[in-house]
Amino acid sequence: MPKRLTTRTAVEKTVHQALRDQPIVDMHTHLYPPTFGTPVPNRTGKTDRDGLMLWGLDELLTYHYLVSEVYRVVPAHSRKGGLAYEEFWKLSKQQQAEHIWKHLFVERAPVSEACRGVLTCLELLGLEVGKNKDLGKLRKWFAQQDPSKYIDKVMKISNVESITMTNPVFDDNERERWLKGAELLRGDPRFKSVLRIDPILRDWPKAAKKLTEWGFNAGDGKTLTQKNIEEGQRFLREWLDRQEAIYMALSLPPEFRYPAESGEAADKAGQMALEKIILPVAAERGLPFAMMIGSKMRVNPALRDAGDMVGKSDVQAVVRLCAEFPKNKFFVTLLARENQHELCVAARKFGNLMIFGCWWFLNNPVLIEEITRMRLELLGTSMIPQHSDSRVLDQLLYKWQHSRVIIGRVLADKFTDIVDTGWPVTDEEVKQDINRLFRGNFLEFLAR
Repeated sequence: MPKRLTTRTAVEKTVHQALRDQPIVDMHTHLYPPTFGTPVPNRTGKTDRDGLMLWGLDELLTYHYLVSEVYRVVPAHSRKGGLAYEEFWKLSKQQQAEHIWKHLFVERAPVSEACRGVLTCLELLGLEVGKNKDLGKLRKWFAQQDPSKYIDKVMKISNVESITMTNPVFDDNERERWLKGAELLRGDPRFKSVLRIDPILRDWPKAAKKLTEWGFNAGDGKTLTQKNIEEGQRFLREWLDRQEAIYMALSLPPEFRYPAESGEAADKAGQMALEKIILPVAAERGLPFAMMIGSKMRVNPALRDAGDMVGKSDVQAVVRLCAEFPKNKFFVTLLARENQHELCVAARKFGNLMIFGCWWFLNNPVLIEEITRMRLELLGTSMIPQHSDSRVLDQLLYKWQHSRVIIGRVLADKFTDIVDTGWPVTDEEVKQDINRLFRGNFLEFLAR
């Protein structure tokens, strides 16, 4: 029988317990199962230099968050152990990890969220890193793991029931794997596929050339004949079927506008591809189209993936798309903090818009708390508060552990506010809403 909650203490206890118990459907990651290959030495003895399943200590330590951070501490030409960028990239993965461990964990307190995240991962795995800072001993533990069983371990600890991949069809490494064995790649029930198609919108002339090389008559990319449109749509349908993808996605720069304003031929061509190829197929299949907007690529190219930046985006572009294409469903997350209020207000106006997550540079406790409060106050529970965006399997551990605590604090405040008005709140209602936020809203939006 439902139990009525009448005090803040009762609300907090119920919220935090419900969050611990709630299985999560992680709607956006860059994770892969072992069938995509793993470059990490492990108990199975099978490694793949270009494998896509990243996991383990050295991958955690060399993640781009920490690469950019170490160059804050010891700049490229510092006399205190700094390495020129080209020297760092010539190091082995283990040597890079040792450089980062020394400067960010040993010689100073690892207080940043990226550093604390590594410590949380090791703690949840039971490795007691505070008593053992020897990377060699820690590596031995990871080397003893079987990749597939390790996925089960991480999912169990983080209470993640399903992982949604990101599968970029224009990445040659991944594309060739799908062409050789799609049935095997989509056969792991723990993982769901998402068709990633950035170049179709960001650089249609280049994408059209690729499609033509692959046997789809997409033309020269400067114009779109009816035949080109049909071939572009055929390409999407074939890959959606091959991957059994549950939605389509791409990342866009902060300069993205709809309709295109620049007058550049590439921008106009990309808009035509969006209107004539992407959105019609998405609507036909009933699949959401996810836009992650605000990443300014390689402002410091010497840092490679660590050299990206954030920029303020145009929320009105999202508004126009939702208004002009009411039969389409849009997942949207924006990278700049300055965009979050306007995006929330936009979501109040369009039922075909589902905002999600605190992406990339927003995945910091102070911002997660602020953004979650704003969303709950403007949208109630009709949004998706978080996704992990993990690129290294182990990151599921810290990202969901930290987010559960932060979001739980906000939810406890909001449910207490209701109780204080005299409105009855039960433990079952709390559990129901937490299920919506961490699982149900995503699955229901997919199924609409």
